[in-house]
Amino acid sequence: MRILAIETSCDDTAAAVLCDGTVASSLVASQDDVHRAFGGVVPELASRSHVRNILPIITTALARAGVTLDQIDAVAATCGPGLVGSLLVGLSTAKAIAFARKLPFVGVNHLEGHLLSVRLTDPVPFPYVGLLVSGGHTSLYLAEDLGRYRWLGATRDDAAGEAYDKVARVLGLGFPGGRAIDELALQGDPQAIHFPRARLKPSRHGAVVEDAPAFEFSFSGLKTAVAQHVQAVPPRTRQAVADIAASFQEAVVDMLLGVTLAALRGTQCTRLVVAGGVSANSRLRARAAQAAGEFGISVHIPPMQYCTDNAAMIALAADYRLRRGEADPVSVNAVADLEL
Repeated sequence: MRILAIETSCDDTAAAVLCDGTVASSLVASQDDVHRAFGGVVPELASRSHVRNILPIITTALARAGVTLDQIDAVAATCGPGLVGSLLVGLSTAKAIAFARKLPFVGVNHLEGHLLSVRLTDPVPFPYVGLLVSGGHTSLYLAEDLGRYRWLGATRDDAAGEAYDKVARVLGLGFPGGRAIDELALQGDPQAIHFPRARLKPSRHGAVVEDAPAFEFSFSGLKTAVAQHVQAVPPRTRQAVADIAASFQEAVVDMLLGVTLAALRGTQCTRLVVAGGVSANSRLRARAAQAAGEFGISVHIPPMQYCTDNAAMIALAADYRLRRGEADPVSVNAVADLEL
């Protein structure tokens, strides 16, 4: 079975071809240059860029895979969550191809794609705890089986990747911030400044729940603490900026792993999958590997090309559904806040 998949949930235009479960091609057209001047993703500009990029990226993905549209058996696309304008570009294109060629169509949840992305190269057995950490999401799920995902907790405010972008802006490091901070932090001292780590009490509908496990995150206080530190003690040297970057990053990783390890204990699960754009962060990868040895868990992280948004993971999620005889009508619409 050959599946053509399209991913346009945010600012990357991606297409991939999956042949019998193996990635035949996977391409991503970045929009970093479009949004860099604004310090973040501008939804309208993202949508317009997708319109320009979508057909060339599909054509190239087919060519790299050595197939034509006549040889494609099914089409898939991300239907949410994400920027609705961006989603509509990829979703409409995929549905048009499927409708015109009378092919099965699958609308894929972007979050499911990330949770399964590790299985493109590593057949991790179920169940596993999935830490999905990116610019738009910081969530914990228990992946019990294909199509069965139990929500464990999420951030109450900023996503981790969003905090990276905002701190990078404060430090004058440009966009995208995650990569810039990660690279600069290698030159800094992670213990130079002790930024606060949020320790949240479990809550339900705004009320504290004493007997419930706390698998939630919060990064807004940390982001504010960095901004206040920079205002009070302006960094005068590159080393001072590197120390702030390293100290901020250490706090983020501490919070991510602290809550995640609590979720592993709470679910009595010994397998952890870290996915999403921030899973490419070198410090998070190193500390997760260290935690594996210390706590007797197995840690699985996708290769770098499958950490960030890509269409191969969308194709894989669609492949599993198609093999179960499932498909969607072409009336499926884009849903900006689609839940998993």
